[in-house]
Amino acid sequence: MNWYVVYTKPKWEKKVAAQLNKMGITCYCPLIIQIRQWTDRKKKVAVPLFNSYVFVRLEEKDRNLVFQSAGAVRYLFWLGKAAIVKDDEIATIQKWLDSSDEYDISVDQIKIGDTITLDSGPFVSQKATVQEINSNHYLLVLETLGCVLKINYNR
Repeated sequence: MNWYVVYTKPKWEKKVAAQLNKMGITCYCPLIIQIRQWTDRKKKVAVPLFNSYVFVRLEEKDRNLVFQSAGAVRYLFWLGKAAIVKDDEIATIQKWLDSSDEYDISVDQIKIGDTITLDSGPFVSQKATVQEINSNHYLLVLETLGCVLKINYNR
């Protein structure tokens, strides 16, 4: 069985994951906790890590079952085929989200476009390309995972 990426209607990630779980399909919608502010209060809200994406694990022949969920739009494709996510990439995301540790990452004398290897944290040994250097953060592109990592720091 492979992990596939399902594109959902906007703001339907959690609903689609719940519907797929109810149907018996293994799925994963990584959530992070953010503090949202309204005019009268602040509240912690669980929001999807990847907007409009849910990971599903099923056999190739069962891929069409996903569309029984009202919010599932289509599969994400790469080079003309349904994109497959490796088990270790899903495990890395889960490990990172389950970790309560805060990591100190220091990068010295780098410039935009440099390729670096992360030496600590949940993405240890991953290669990343520096996309942006700001006064309080770095933006790193993790090409093997297809995501951008923002690392905040204090000088």
